[in-house]
Amino acid sequence: MNPPLTAKEIGHLWFEKVWNERNADLARELMAADAIGYLEGGLEVVGPEAFLAFQTSFLDAMPDIQINIEATLADDHDVCVQWSARASHSGPGLGLAPSGTQVDFRGVTWFQIADGKIVGGRDFWNKEALMQTLVAASNAVA
Repeated sequence: MNPPLTAKEIGHLWFEKVWNERNADLARELMAADAIGYLEGGLEVVGPEAFLAFQTSFLDAMPDIQINIEATLADDHDVCVQWSARASHSGPGLGLAPSGTQVDFRGVTWFQIADGKIVGGRDFWNKEALMQTLVAASNAVA
């Protein structure tokens, strides 16, 4: 039997496998059924299926997004991951026509871990600035 994953391992798997490799099964495995995610823009998701629905909508707009882990701080029950992302706005998600614009943005995600599962998480990044960039690019294309 393998030892339980550390908080740091869970944080890294989240971005390397769930986001970059689009591994929905791993998202279900890493998240508690009642995990609460507080996302930018005031969005709150509960459980893996709600997260996966959010992820799908985001990927509809930016199907090629790749996230790079820049730094990690962790203890037994928390992991904070500083990340950067690069993507092309090439799909119709986020309520905007695709603009083809390449965007780079950065953020921090803080996960709470209990019994080897994500039970809570908070994202901190400037979604409003990203949306302003995409709206301006979409308007220029239209």
